[in-house]
Amino acid sequence: MTRGAAITRRVAGHLARGVVMIWVVATVSFFIIREIPGDPVQGMYESLLQKGMSPQQAERATAVLYGFLPKGTLWDQYVGYMGSLLHGDLGQSLSTPGVQVTHLIGAAASWTVLPVLAGTLLSFLLGVTMGVYAAIRRSGKLGDLLALSGSLLHGIPVYVIGLLLTAIFATLWPILPSGGPVDVDYVPGLNPGYIGSLLYHAVLPVVTYTLASYGGWILAMKSNVVAVLGDDFILAAELRGLKRGIVFRYLARNAILPLFTILALSIGMLFGGSIFIEEIFNYPGLGLLLVNSISSRDYALMGGTFLIITVGIVVANIVADLLYTVIDPRVRSGGTA
Repeated sequence: MTRGAAITRRVAGHLARGVVMIWVVATVSFFIIREIPGDPVQGMYESLLQKGMSPQQAERATAVLYGFLPKGTLWDQYVGYMGSLLHGDLGQSLSTPGVQVTHLIGAAASWTVLPVLAGTLLSFLLGVTMGVYAAIRRSGKLGDLLALSGSLLHGIPVYVIGLLLTAIFATLWPILPSGGPVDVDYVPGLNPGYIGSLLYHAVLPVVTYTLASYGGWILAMKSNVVAVLGDDFILAAELRGLKRGIVFRYLARNAILPLFTILALSIGMLFGGSIFIEEIFNYPGLGLLLVNSISSRDYALMGGTFLIITVGIVVANIVADLLYTVIDPRVRSGGTA
C-alpha cells in the first residue's frame, strides 16, 4: 500500500468514526433532553385549552408561536429530527419563538471564541514554557516557585479566580470593566473604537481563563520533561557534545507530544465556552446560552448546543491525530509513539 493510500484510508477511518460518534451523541441527547419534565410547547398548548380554546384553535396558536407542534410518537419525532440534521436544520428555538437555533448558536459562538481561544493558547504557551524551566531547575528555588504557582492555580476554581480579579481590578482598583462584551456607545463594525472596546472588555475573561488553565499545563509539562530527561536520546545528545539549546529543543519537543492532543481537545471544547466565566463577566457566549436553554427547557437549543460542542471535540480529535504524524517521526515510520 502506498503512503498516499494509507493516509487516505486513515483519514476515511477517522471521519467514519467521527460521524458515528456525532450520531450517537445526537441520539442520546435527543432522548435524554425529552425526558426532562416541563415541555414548554405542551405547557402552552394546555394553557390555551384551559383558557377556553378548542383543541384545534390551541394547536394552531401554539404552532404559530413556536413554529411547530410535535406530533406522533417519540420515535416519529426522532426520525424527523435526524432528517432535519441531515439538511443542517437544528430547528427553531422554543424560548425565542420564530428564531432558528443555528442563528442563536452562531451569534453566541462569536462571543465565546475570543476569550476562550485566547485564554487556551496563552495558558498553553505559558504553562509549557514554565513547565520546562520548572523541570530543569527542579532542584533550585526557581523550579520550586514555578511548581508551587502551578499547584496553587490548579487548585483554585475558575469562578473564584474570576471573582477575585473582578474585585481587584474592577472594584478596588477600577481600571478594567467588570462585565459585558463591549461598550454600548460604539457602533458594531470594523472601527477602532469598537475593536478597542472588545479587546478592553476581554482582558479580564482572557486572564481568568489563562490563570485557571495555566496550573494544569505547567504541572503536566514538568512531569513529562522529568520523564524525558531519563531517555537514552538525551544522554546520547549530551555525550556527543551537542549544545544546550539543541538538547533543550529535543527535550521540549518530545515532552510536549502528550499535551498536543489535550490542547486540540481544549480548543475543540471552546465551542462549549466557559459557563462560569461567561456568567461572571456577562458574556453572551455558548456556555451562557446552554445554561439559559436548560432553564427554559428549550429542547431544540439544548440539542443544537450539545451537537456543536460534540462536533468541535470530534473534529479537534481527528485533526490532532492526523497532525501527530507531523510532529512525531515515530508515528510516520509506523513505530510506537
